Amino acid sequence: MNHATNRTHRSGERVDWARVVLGACRRIEAEPTPLAQLAAALGVGRAELQRQFSRRLGVSPKAYAQALALQRLARGAAADRGDARSRGALHELFEAGFGAAATGYAAARALGTTPGRLRQEFSLGWWLGLTELKWMLLGATERGVCWLAFGDSPAELHAQLRAAFPRARLRQDEARLRAWFEQVREHLLLPREALTLPLDVRGTAFQSRVWRALRTVPLGETVSYGGLAAQLGVPRSARAVAAACARNPAAVVIPCHRVVGADGALTGYRWGLARKRRLLDYETAAVSATRTRVR
Repeated sequence: MNHATNRTHRSGERVDWARVVLGACRRIEAEPTPLAQLAAALGVGRAELQRQFSRRLGVSPKAYAQALALQRLARGAAADRGDARSRGALHELFEAGFGAAATGYAAARALGTTPGRLRQEFSLGWWLGLTELKWMLLGATERGVCWLAFGDSPAELHAQLRAAFPRARLRQDEARLRAWFEQVREHLLLPREALTLPLDVRGTAFQSRVWRALRTVPLGETVSYGGLAAQLGVPRSARAVAAACARNPAAVVIPCHRVVGADGALTGYRWGLARKRRLLDYETAAVSATRTRVR
């Protein structure tokens, strides 16, 4: 998100649209809110809020509210499968907050699933929402975060989660994961030294060494693949380090975006080079701002 694109409000004050859009997300997540009411609560114009939200996050406020309603449908449908069978998927759509069955089924198709499939019982918790880098899906076991990914659509992210954990039983777990999700989202807007979320990631012994080393790279700095390999005592293993970065299951929490080519060029990032550049830009700006305040 380019903070330089902030526009001037009618009052003449500059609007921090990054924070306004984040505030809009939080309000929609708390309760579905009409656009006019949302804009009034945030002190901005309705049309500009619609434009900024859609441009920055890729979907409209209404579409986001529908996606959240579908996620809550997943939670409600799985909570009591016996009762859900007696009520049926149609009743569940209305209970989740959809005003009409057609709206619910259309949102379900956009999410890449159906109300019937949402009634399956799973065991790996997930929660999904919009962030500075568009859609983000967080997955966790009882021990900690095992998956954190960015994508352009909910369907894409759910497909990746299912592929990464083919034997897992997935369940929507907003109650437990919402606070972790919010911590990551806040970190994207205001980067800190490290995210202190519990992790439960699994890889080979070498991958685990690389992932641990990545968490020691300071905010606002980068390291080359060869440099990281040298730190690990295997200077000829730059390609193996790159491969381990490519298999990183927890974006940002394990900051593989801080690894660059030997010449400083951005190379390989499983969530897209544009996101890698934005993450590094955010972190550089945060470090610069901190140094300015200290002076």
